[in-house]
Amino acid sequence: MAVRIDLNISLDGVVAPSNPSPENPMGEDWGKIVAAYSATRTFRERVLHDTTGEGTTGVDDRYAAAYFEAVGAEIMGAGMFGFHSFPDDPDWRGWWGDEPPFRVPVIVLTHREHPPVDFANGTRFEFLSATPEEALARAREHAVDGDIRVGGGAGVARAFLAAGLVDRLHVAVSPVILGQGVRLWDDLRELDRDYTVTSEVAESGVIHITFARQT
Repeated sequence: MAVRIDLNISLDGVVAPSNPSPENPMGEDWGKIVAAYSATRTFRERVLHDTTGEGTTGVDDRYAAAYFEAVGAEIMGAGMFGFHSFPDDPDWRGWWGDEPPFRVPVIVLTHREHPPVDFANGTRFEFLSATPEEALARAREHAVDGDIRVGGGAGVARAFLAAGLVDRLHVAVSPVILGQGVRLWDDLRELDRDYTVTSEVAESGVIHITFARQT
């Protein structure tokens, strides 16, 4: 069982672009840092439910496929679930549609009380006010022998990294400079000291960097 994070960031380390809005909840420049990922066949099949077989199939797609492999449970923040879209609607089931791509139990970190939300494909959102350590303990109960993926957003990912709880971090660095937004690396000085770091350049120009905890 490994604790994993996979993120898309800009060349200057921005993981959460600035100026989020109801129309662009991930920020106006989000599309720039996920363009290669969202063009992959895996993304189109798993997230968009596109069965045409269209999409890229190179290095980016290999990492996209690995994102979904061997995951037994997920942890995410309230923003990634989509609470801010309809904050006062008790029937809001998140912005992932009727077939969320997770297919495993998902722990949503939030101070809001909310009953669990179940989907036919195995996705179950549970809502918990907890520290990273407490959330990880709960996720382990669900994951059995599978990995635990910390999906985001930026604050959640940074909290788990700062607490030293992540076994493997993969960042897909897009060759764009945003100049503003939440940066992944701030206050995580010498994070690489405890990891073996490898990199691979995709056909798209995206650099895939993997930090694997040293054993």
